[in-house]
Amino acid sequence: MTKGSDLLVAALENEGVERIFGVPGEENLDVVESLRNSTIELIITRHEQAAGFMAATYGRLTGKPGVCISTLGPGALNFSTAAAYAHLGAMPMIILTGQKGILASKQARFQIVDVVRSFTPLTKMARQIVSPTTIPTIVREAFRVAQQERPGPVLLELPEDIAGEEAKDLPAVPKHPIDIPVAHPYAIDAAAALIQQAERPLVMLGAAASRPRLADQLSDFVRRCGIPFFNTQMGKGSVAGGSKLYMGTAALSERDYVHQAVDRADLIICIGHDTIEKPPFIMGPNGPRVIHIGYLPANVEEVYYPHAEVVGDVGPSLALLADRLEGRLKNAKALLPLREEILGHISDRAEESRFPQTPQRIVHDVRQVMPEDGIVCLDNGMYKIWFARNYRTRVANTLLLDNALATMGAGLPSAMMASMLYPDRRVLAVCGDGGFMMNSQELETAVRLGLNVVVLILQDNAYGMIRWKQAADDFPDYGLTFGNPDFIKYAESYGARGSRVETADGLVPTLHAAFEAGGVHLVTVPVDYTENTRVLIEELRNKVPAPALA
Repeated sequence: MTKGSDLLVAALENEGVERIFGVPGEENLDVVESLRNSTIELIITRHEQAAGFMAATYGRLTGKPGVCISTLGPGALNFSTAAAYAHLGAMPMIILTGQKGILASKQARFQIVDVVRSFTPLTKMARQIVSPTTIPTIVREAFRVAQQERPGPVLLELPEDIAGEEAKDLPAVPKHPIDIPVAHPYAIDAAAALIQQAERPLVMLGAAASRPRLADQLSDFVRRCGIPFFNTQMGKGSVAGGSKLYMGTAALSERDYVHQAVDRADLIICIGHDTIEKPPFIMGPNGPRVIHIGYLPANVEEVYYPHAEVVGDVGPSLALLADRLEGRLKNAKALLPLREEILGHISDRAEESRFPQTPQRIVHDVRQVMPEDGIVCLDNGMYKIWFARNYRTRVANTLLLDNALATMGAGLPSAMMASMLYPDRRVLAVCGDGGFMMNSQELETAVRLGLNVVVLILQDNAYGMIRWKQAADDFPDYGLTFGNPDFIKYAESYGARGSRVETADGLVPTLHAAFEAGGVHLVTVPVDYTENTRVLIEELRNKVPAPALA
């Protein structure tokens, strides 16, 4: 007998789904049984939020929707943060939730929440399935919507009686490719004219520049045009290393050293900028002209209102733009003389030997340990600014951070997903002690799955980002500190290994040893955040302007 849940799983197999992450419940039991007889692996996590983060990271790294599953009510609502994470971060994801029967219910309103309406503002599409015969079509449409620009999450709610209802063995809806139109020739010509007229052009790479399919085409555009570039936090690694044109990362909205170039540019070419990110620079009436190049038109904001737009499939559009510019830009490298000074300031004190280690030293040491294709997955905290500023990426999508929802708790699940996708590459989760404890139970999941992942915990016994802002705004130090478990014993209780860094020179050999040992390894290191005030407040406030360009 074919039933609704069989049609759902067959449709997922038709989409190429290999894994589903989550915590099923009573209302999903028909689906669980259908999965047991399928080619799809059901991976049980210890919390729905972690399953959602893993599915979203799968979408981020592959461009194909990751899939997660939960029961109704409380389980479904635990996906809320992960849905927002994927929605703001443009990560394709399918969320499957259960529900009580809709044809009849003997449990009245027990555990019933209007999940579809709850998730409507957090997803691109949220639908309840009311008949088995509609399942193949709805699933195909869900995957299309999740992947189309701008990518994001889709929720499908399958009530238990529809999942268990007998149905005809319906064929899956076949997939077909969707070609994104290339930008209009007029728009490309107009952008080319602005770039040729510019005296100090600068390229900015935003979040959408990190789409998996785009790295080679972006790198080719930068090479052919020779214009220096900087990136937003989520745009890091978009261009392959070795161009000698990288000017830095906009970890702050203004006044950081990379803004010496931003403030002098008379034209900024924004590729893939998405205003969900904290503004990488703030436009004003006396600022540079801005060209927006993206899959979709710009979102006009108080701080972002481009003067020209090139909208369409970014890769081919950039190739056509480069055809008009290559060899014709006499001012392409006008801002390049600032590069050495900018990068020199950023690397200042990176090898300082004080202990506890400074953020600069931690970033420096992590870079020594990670190969070019190694993947660093950041949770959210004060260290994110330091990694954004100081960590040099040479391969696309090798520094995964969230500067959109900027939620805590995603670092470990994100690293677990990266390790599953790339088992032969070094994968490191970097977490504050606050963010790590929000999903630390997933250490058990990582051990159970036999993953190779190292978790670096930066320990300051506080919610360090907010504590820094509290101090920067001249508030008293209050309400943001806490205690921690013995992280070594905590790791060992899950069957993982644990190590503690106790000297300034101890991080590099400890991380190397953890990677060589394989499996799940937790490394804890204390961090000295006094550099936040010295560098990010006092030094930038008092910095000497860069010398004038010739």
